Amino acid sequence: MPVAAVLEPYVYEGGVHKHGLIIELLEDLGGYLVQSTPAATEINLVMLIPRKDVPLMEELAKNILGKLTRAPLTGTEIAVVSPTLAYHHLPHSACDVAEHLRRDGANTNMLGLARGMGRRVALSQDYERKLINEHDIAVYSFGNFSDCIMNKKPKLFSGVDVPIVATGGPDLSTDDVEGADVYVGGIGRVSHRLRNEGEIDSLDVLNKTVGEVVDKLREEISRDPLAVLPARVMKEIKEQVPEINDVLTPAPITLQLDGMRVKLPFDQFHEKLKQLDLDEDVSLSDVANIMPSKMKDYILIKIRRRSETGFTI
Repeated sequence: MPVAAVLEPYVYEGGVHKHGLIIELLEDLGGYLVQSTPAATEINLVMLIPRKDVPLMEELAKNILGKLTRAPLTGTEIAVVSPTLAYHHLPHSACDVAEHLRRDGANTNMLGLARGMGRRVALSQDYERKLINEHDIAVYSFGNFSDCIMNKKPKLFSGVDVPIVATGGPDLSTDDVEGADVYVGGIGRVSHRLRNEGEIDSLDVLNKTVGEVVDKLREEISRDPLAVLPARVMKEIKEQVPEINDVLTPAPITLQLDGMRVKLPFDQFHEKLKQLDLDEDVSLSDVANIMPSKMKDYILIKIRRRSETGFTI
């Protein structure tokens, strides 16, 4: 059964006071807490809630003066790629792009290419392409010149296998940008933060477009479901690998549509993760590939499909 048919992604925003009631109800309903982000007296909880139980969670959130909103990009990791993030090439709209995607539940990583600037000499390195391919989607943040976006920058898409969403200032069609799965205009380089009404509208269009790409990926996964839910694996890691609770990096376990990134040293923990108990006589190595990530020395887990394992748990 597809994940989207069972669990709905939501974000709870409210005070730290009594937020434990939300977590308790979530556990009682069989949902999963994806990420908890406290900030002074406020807290954000990214959750996967059983669809039929969403009204119960909405009622509790209202009673404790919090807000529950749907977050369609929950459980995805998105690479926001810019030709450069160097300070002498400011301003970078990629910062606002990444922030707006996070508001809908996505985990984003900003990636500035080492040699991506310039019309004539722009290149991407093999390491960068492999790192981008570890994500669910790549969002490329380009500038304001139509000719550059249409004729020069598409070579940065070479070797990228994940869906590509290109953004830029000009109003172009997707067919104009070779190699991109979809193009979103109205998000170019400006000398200020993207805060004005029209700019926020363009960012909303981007989020909606990325959400549509995510829905297609989830639909494709539903045809041949994963052997185990990524959220289920995340829960087992938190219970069986206590060292994950000592990781100070944001989102120590970053969910993806077909796996996750575990921010623990590969050499030290990959054997322990292989032996992670998921069910009777079923360990994580039986249903997933556990590999070193190109990001630092983290661990990348990709869950196999039911057609490969012959079963789901």
